[in-house]
Amino acid sequence: MDINQIAQMAGVSRATVSRYLNDGYVSQEKRAAIRRVIEKTGYVPSRQAKTLRTGKTNVVGVIIPKINSASVSRMVAGITLVLNEAGYQVLLANTDNDEAREVEFLRLFSEKNQVDGVILIATVITDEHREAIAALPVPIVVLGQNVDLCSCVYQDDYEAMRGVAAVALRGAARPAYIGVFEEDVAVGHERRRGFLDACTEAGIEVPERAMRVAEFTVDSGYEQAEALLEAYPELDAIVCATDAIAYGTLACLREHGRAVPGDVIVTGIDDAEISQIVTPTLTTAHLHYKTSGVETARMLVGIMTGDDSIGRELKMGFEVVTRNSTR
Repeated sequence: MDINQIAQMAGVSRATVSRYLNDGYVSQEKRAAIRRVIEKTGYVPSRQAKTLRTGKTNVVGVIIPKINSASVSRMVAGITLVLNEAGYQVLLANTDNDEAREVEFLRLFSEKNQVDGVILIATVITDEHREAIAALPVPIVVLGQNVDLCSCVYQDDYEAMRGVAAVALRGAARPAYIGVFEEDVAVGHERRRGFLDACTEAGIEVPERAMRVAEFTVDSGYEQAEALLEAYPELDAIVCATDAIAYGTLACLREHGRAVPGDVIVTGIDDAEISQIVTPTLTTAHLHYKTSGVETARMLVGIMTGDDSIGRELKMGFEVVTRNSTR
């Protein structure tokens, strides 16, 4: 069954059926006749044919760094909510934190008629990323990093860490820090800067042996907390760049006989659901990940549809959530 057969059965021209399928003007009489034939035959227009006619795929490519991340899943939930309502399908590309694969996907989406737009949930932006983004023939919005090369939505990572670290420092004089690699400007550089500035404001100098770098995992949080206990045993707080790192830290302290928060204060950032049920419950900063996904998708749809009323850069807010891991 094709468009020519639909036209013949409905007693109209092929052009009339084409206008009907593309929401163009068709008289009520002819529209009813075409609809009856389509309902009777179950005809579904070819997506490829529609793409050739309109130049649009109604598909958005979403590049994510890690599929099993709580924060990423919240972002994707917000993204898909908006895109589905706007009539777009989502093509999800998981990179497993491989920046070379991110660039590969950006280049893939640059090929003709792949997608109508791209969302990149970014951890790092290299020169290769910049080149691939500049070559994209479709709009892109970066989520998670403040960039100057395209539209973006990002968290207030510096202030969020500064706020949660200030809570930790109310009951601590010898804080330690577990961050992530600084190439991730938002989570690595900005959160570390927020921690150090909070310490400076509290009149505390942090020795180099009190600083560690972890991966975005519970296991790595455990390992780096153990390294801190060996290198800086007098510590009385461990401020962590993420909740996942903090979960590993809590487990390590428990196994080493350090009470939280009696002996050591622990904080994180993200406010994942498990932060409300770990023992003790975790003091953290709530970042609006799902809402940031919603705003990113709205921004992209606005660009794709020519809506100039939607901004092209957005910094999200946060709330410090005080629970039982701090005094």
